[in-house]
Amino acid sequence: MSSPTTILSLHLSLLLLFLSLRSSLLSSTPSAYEVLESFDFPRGLLPKGVTSCQLNRAMGEFKVHLSETYKFYIQSYELEYKSTITEVITRDRLTKLKQVSVKLLFLWLSIVKVVKDGDGLQLSVGVTSANFPLDWFNESPSCCCGFDDFGQGVGEEEVEKIESVDVGLLKFPPPR
Repeated sequence: MSSPTTILSLHLSLLLLFLSLRSSLLSSTPSAYEVLESFDFPRGLLPKGVTSCQLNRAMGEFKVHLSETYKFYIQSYELEYKSTITEVITRDRLTKLKQVSVKLLFLWLSIVKVVKDGDGLQLSVGVTSANFPLDWFNESPSCCCGFDDFGQGVGEEEVEKIESVDVGLLKFPPPR
């Protein structure tokens, strides 16, 4: 029969092993930004303020939780991210995107798909899409202040890279 000291020692060893495994599993969970990068997207597609995320790799279902609803600008485009964003993620493609909107003129339109194509991103609102330079998304924006504090950093040559924004029968030139 085992002595009480041996049993206690075994229990303590198992407890330490469990705590060690739990700690390593928790620390190895990738951040939402790391998930984006693992699917070849820039981390700047998400604003600062992500509190957690869940990824079902088998189904591609990706859910991101933000600390609050975020509004910010990418150049002159106002974007809004609700506090919970869901999408299906595959390499170079986000589909079934929910809770992300862009303001065009006076209308808020839901962005439903993002496709990475070479050195650009195509953001789709369903009936139409617009192309943006990939380097606009290198950094995660902060709430209300955008990537470059309203115009510092990205120059006019970058704005010229936007081909156009096409909404139904109307076609809008890039913002100036």
